[in-house]
Amino acid sequence: LVQQFVARHRDWIQRKVEELRHVAGGHSNALPAEILFPASGQRYAVEYQPARHPPRLRHCGERLLVSGELEREALVRHLLQRWLLRAAHGHLVPLLAAAARQHGLDFRRAQVRRQRTRWGSCSRAGTISLNACLMFQSPDVVRYLLVHELAHTVHMNHSRRFWRLVERMEGDWQVLDRELGRGWRHVPGWATA
Repeated sequence: LVQQFVARHRDWIQRKVEELRHVAGGHSNALPAEILFPASGQRYAVEYQPARHPPRLRHCGERLLVSGELEREALVRHLLQRWLLRAAHGHLVPLLAAAARQHGLDFRRAQVRRQRTRWGSCSRAGTISLNACLMFQSPDVVRYLLVHELAHTVHMNHSRRFWRLVERMEGDWQVLDRELGRGWRHVPGWATA
């Protein structure tokens, strides 16, 4: 009986193990010298300048300049995480709106957060929440997650009808779903610490 359960739910179990490894701190949370967002193809060099003031972050084109008391690493990470949220909102929300138009679906509101175990969600009120860490995933995986959440605006479950709708919008959804399940390995520790 247990072996049948494990065989039937192998993919789900593997996804949960990846998520738990991520939550348990499987990645270094060292401050980055460079940030790469596969979702958008953007790359940022991160420069650190010690100074006698609380840490500050300035975004200058393809550079992030962090100045201040750099030994306050928790605060520096917090600044980088806030910047990640803004960057993700600026990239993911327009993609979600475009996907909704393309597929003739609608959502009421979109928000971007730093969730520790979920890539996205859709409320009954039509609010779609996206994880800022999607920026560390490939464009194909991001597109699949957006379609997945938009499908929840029609079916608030994972029924056969839900998956048929997902398949109509994203034919390769099974491969992309597996890739998303392993997606935490692409997220640097500083982004989730």
